[in-house]
Amino acid sequence: QVQLVESGGGLVEPGGSLSLSCAASGRIFSINAMGWYRQAPGEQRELVAGINRDGTTNYADSVKGRFTISRDNAKNTVYLQMNSLNPEDTAVYYCNVLIRFISTGPLLGYWGQGTQVTVSS
Repeated sequence: QVQLVESGGGLVEPGGSLSLSCAASGRIFSINAMGWYRQAPGEQRELVAGINRDGTTNYADSVKGRFTISRDNAKNTVYLQMNSLNPEDTAVYYCNVLIRFISTGPLLGYWGQGTQVTVSS
């Protein structure tokens, strides 16, 4: 029905940068909000950043000024540029999208498979 494919995680030293992407495919009418969440071991999943279709964004306080979320509506893709990474950013990062399959249909939420980001020296 819908596939979300994430890419871009990995290992980086403190102070480094990584870029994540998440592409949605399928019989999609439109995508409303898109976002990135993360979950560290033993912790609850938390919102990192979100972006609406009109480009308005919101960020967790812990990443403001370091992370930038963006989207390409033509490609149904959301990105997360992460700069000045620190060990506290280590987690599995998941994308989340709200999709309509028909113009009058409900918004349905889908999760990506998750990608590991590890910040360590």
